[in-house]
Amino acid sequence: MMKKAAVMVAVLLVLLLAVVLFIDKVVMPSYTAHGTSVLVPDVEKMQYDDAVRALRKSDLSAGKSFNVSYIRDIDSNMVIAQRPGAGSTVKPGRTVYLVVNKREKPEFTIPDFYGKPLDEVRQTLSRFDMTLRDVQEQVVYDPLEDGKVLGQSLPPSTVVSFGSSVSLIVGKLEESPVAAKIAVPNVLGLLLNDARQDIVDAGLNTGNVLYEYSSILVPNTVINQKPAANSLSEPGRVVELTIVITPD
Repeated sequence: MMKKAAVMVAVLLVLLLAVVLFIDKVVMPSYTAHGTSVLVPDVEKMQYDDAVRALRKSDLSAGKSFNVSYIRDIDSNMVIAQRPGAGSTVKPGRTVYLVVNKREKPEFTIPDFYGKPLDEVRQTLSRFDMTLRDVQEQVVYDPLEDGKVLGQSLPPSTVVSFGSSVSLIVGKLEESPVAAKIAVPNVLGLLLNDARQDIVDAGLNTGNVLYEYSSILVPNTVINQKPAANSLSEPGRVVELTIVITPD
């Protein structure tokens, strides 16, 4: 009886050893892909879908992530970085994270550039990654207005997106002989273009245009001017206008 029990114990030990060897040599290597590895392909600058397919061919998976900031002129569907990097040795099935450009362009409000030196304005635009599309010079007779911004194509406080552009009017000093002062025309209530024409015809210049919201006044009409109507001014003096715009 004891001999039979000993034989059964021996058989069980052999079976247990066989199971352990099977798990160690067959199951575990298959589960952990022990001894196998793949090289991560270079998928940077690929379109995201193409990069995913390239990773799958290498027995890898892909995960999408977004760059922390928006990069100008970069396609939002192009891979700009990958983690792990190209050439890394990893196990099959590893996830490679693909970084693409941030989708939303940041927005900001346009500052009031009136009276600011052109070089200072250029620096401000550079910080906002804005483009200075055009600079027009306007003759001025006041030395304090020389090289200063007199007008801008986008009104102050306008919300624009990353990479927008703006045009400026900048004063250029011109010496003038002593001349009799002239009366500033009354342009209140006129449309902006008509008011500008009357000012130029009177021997003056138009400058920065300010904007005020109103739902009851006629849009694009002048509601304030500086210098005031009928005041005396030197020829070429800049007349600042305020016009009505309707709320969106």
